Amino acid sequence: MATATGVYNTTYRRDFALRHTKAEYFRLALLAAFVVVLPFSLSEYWLSYVNLILLAAIAAVGLNILTGYTGLVSLATAGFLGVGAYTTANLTTRAHWPMPLSVIAATLLAAGIGALFGLPALRLKGLYLAISTFAAQVILSNRFRGWAYLTQGHGNIAAGYPTIGTHHMKSDFEWYWLLLVVTGLVVFAGVNLFRTGLGRAFIAIRDQDIAAEVMGVRVGAYKVLAFSIACGLAGLSGALQAHYRTIVTWENYEIGTSFTFVAMIIVGGLGSVAGAVYGAAFMTWVPAYITKIGQSLQQGSFSFLIRKLPAVQLTLFGLVLVVFLLFEPRGLARLWQRAKEYFRIWPFRY
Repeated sequence: MATATGVYNTTYRRDFALRHTKAEYFRLALLAAFVVVLPFSLSEYWLSYVNLILLAAIAAVGLNILTGYTGLVSLATAGFLGVGAYTTANLTTRAHWPMPLSVIAATLLAAGIGALFGLPALRLKGLYLAISTFAAQVILSNRFRGWAYLTQGHGNIAAGYPTIGTHHMKSDFEWYWLLLVVTGLVVFAGVNLFRTGLGRAFIAIRDQDIAAEVMGVRVGAYKVLAFSIACGLAGLSGALQAHYRTIVTWENYEIGTSFTFVAMIIVGGLGSVAGAVYGAAFMTWVPAYITKIGQSLQQGSFSFLIRKLPAVQLTLFGLVLVVFLLFEPRGLARLWQRAKEYFRIWPFRY
């Protein structure tokens, strides 16, 4: 690891620490100050997008554990977002469960269904596994649209706001702190996962599953477990999103959303928990910023663009992705790593 060159540890405790230099602790302090100040400095419009980034980051971390660290492709993230959302909405609205219990139940159910749909990974790899997970997405999307019991025939179902005593958490400002804590715990758990034997087993399977099996790793069990973790985190994200938006409808859980999450981990950086967060921010903020620019043009002399605004937005977004991946295919996490290395050795070149 280049950033740790020249750092020598004399105890196991120091060797296993997440941070080894004063610069790393300084950056952590800056990050803590930034997240505290952020909600006070943003308008409600942009704060809502920050909340959406935090929600997306939870599912993106799970998908990166599955794809970036374990080497298994999934195109069904949106389906498991829907499992979490519909489960918590039904439990709170119809069974009158408290929101925390319903979110936990939704997460566990999504993890269980994810393990079931992960069974093809015991025999399939690569493109064949991707097609298998695409089939899972199609099955779940069909159930969301066609199973009238989920919505009592109304096409959508409401999910209430979380409450603290008699207070309902409705504002984006209050949601920010809740989502920050949940996302922070997920990221912290994800980073520490790969300091354990389980995380190292995932990496061994990604690098060479046959060699991992020869070394005693239970490849089949760990593959199913990776699917369960990724789908459970997607279910957690979907459940929280249901209460944040207070309405659950099947349009939010189609295959296009799954492709967006795949783009998140590629842009952010495969095999990096922090990269999943960077990718979630990029894929959520850039379209919103393009939309904001389009709305501002309505007051100018670009009426010919306004008529084709959706197509222009998609085109610009696609160009941004293509240009970015051409110049840095290893993602935003690699860009950040290179920036840290540059300042660490400046003014020298090596």
